[in-house]
Amino acid sequence: MSTTLTVKGQVTIPKHIREALGLKPGMPVDFAVNRDGEVVIREADDPAGRRPDRFEAARGKADIRWRTDELMALLRDAP
Repeated sequence: MSTTLTVKGQVTIPKHIREALGLKPGMPVDFAVNRDGEVVIREADDPAGRRPDRFEAARGKADIRWRTDELMALLRDAP
């Protein structure tokens, strides 16, 4: 399968390849050229370069179980 390089140097990775590699939108990927001159693409090993989703980072972190009415009372009574 072939694709066209855009003027910005971008290409679309075909769906069957994205699925085979388990690539999802927003995932960091690494590109390399092997000894035979072939391009190798894979999910990046180091996710440090990826910005974590702010909601995913906070999900499940609260250790206090607030009831809505208790939380609203606390927030309303705040100076």
